[in-house]
Amino acid sequence: MEPLNPVNVSANIKDNETVLRSIFHHCADIVFRPLNLPDRSGILLVYIDELTDTNKLEQIISTCMMNDDYSRLTQYAIVHSYSETVAKVLKGSTAIFMNGLPVAYMADLTAFKQRSIDEPSNEASIRGPREGFTEDLKTNLSMIRRKISHSRLKFESYHAGELSNTEFIVAYIEGCVKPELLQEVKSRLESFHTDQLLDSSYIEEFIEDKPLSLFPQIRNTERPDTVCSSLLEGKVAIIVDGSPNALILPMTFWSGFQAAEDHYERFLYVSAVRMLRMLLAVMSCLLPSLYVALTTFHPQMIPLNLMLSISAAREGIPFPTVIETLLMEIMFEGLREAGLRLPKAIGSAVSIVGALVIGEAAVQAGFISAPIVMIVAGTGIASFAFPSYSLALPFRILRFPLLILGGFLGLYGVAIGIMIIAIHLVTLKSFGTPYLKPTAPILPNFWKDTLVRMNKRFVPAQRRK
Repeated sequence: MEPLNPVNVSANIKDNETVLRSIFHHCADIVFRPLNLPDRSGILLVYIDELTDTNKLEQIISTCMMNDDYSRLTQYAIVHSYSETVAKVLKGSTAIFMNGLPVAYMADLTAFKQRSIDEPSNEASIRGPREGFTEDLKTNLSMIRRKISHSRLKFESYHAGELSNTEFIVAYIEGCVKPELLQEVKSRLESFHTDQLLDSSYIEEFIEDKPLSLFPQIRNTERPDTVCSSLLEGKVAIIVDGSPNALILPMTFWSGFQAAEDHYERFLYVSAVRMLRMLLAVMSCLLPSLYVALTTFHPQMIPLNLMLSISAAREGIPFPTVIETLLMEIMFEGLREAGLRLPKAIGSAVSIVGALVIGEAAVQAGFISAPIVMIVAGTGIASFAFPSYSLALPFRILRFPLLILGGFLGLYGVAIGIMIIAIHLVTLKSFGTPYLKPTAPILPNFWKDTLVRMNKRFVPAQRRK
């Protein structure tokens, strides 16, 4: 905020009104309400009508006027400068000026419409808590505090955004978090500057290690229980006012395969499902490129009867296999995006019907072969198995360069692509933590909740990751 002149609040409410009206000029939502009293020159109230509980304000004023006692108004927080007054009014507080007193009393009568606590839409679980974060910062902090009722749980407040002046919280458990991790997080948060902070994703882009990497290095979640379990593991969480998504850092590659209910179901089932997720992740990235490489360059590696069926299905197709697969993948991704952007009532219907109609018509017209439709459909289904949407995106993108490498160099091209991805993942770090920890470097003691989940009785109640 630009410096105000004069800086300090005046003892004359007329002067205060003049200064604030100059600051809030063309602000139709700011209310200036003078109260003329018989035994004093007056009181000035300044507030935003839409953000203030006017019923409670009227009740306080009427009580003071009936009892002729205005000392109750002086029980609120005291502010001496115009800049603090303006900042608090814009956040929903009511400024109270009394003639003869060079201060402003700030009454926190904030009341605005907000979304109720509902089940997270992107991280629904069959078993476990059904509450998710909302856009209200205080509500989100209360849900975390209710689950971890200990004085070692710390909430440090920060503000960012020259224009938005958004508050966000850095949460951690003292004694669990590593001091060097906490110091690194604070250093990065203090070093970034922006005009606006409307969502936690703004912070994510500023503080991540490798902004050009396809893989997310900071985990985001809508679930308070996920944040609490991460804090107990020694991680740091960032909660932004106005955002229902909290950030958890550092993030590892394997944490993206852990779903919300993994710690609420029996460990044998969870372990089997986790391995299935990883298999489907490999399929979502490599299945089209392997199909193109094998059918184009290495048909001898395919069983004879299967290869004959593929050849018969491809008879009369005008495009090479790589172009055919690439076109179908682009069409599938387009249908998926169209389904997400359309209203929910028709989005899923359009994507499903569109895929069926277009795929069947293309096969009947001889533009594509039936095996390609099966490959692309299987790849699409496998890509939906990711618990983390952020981790699914790089697999969807990498599918295309791997497909091109497989179409021009065969299995050698696919192998080169896999090696490049593996080298990148091994060298990638998230706030000093290796991205592939605990498999690279190999730390067997941490494998009890990575590739599989062991029974809780064999895992320490508290450990650092």
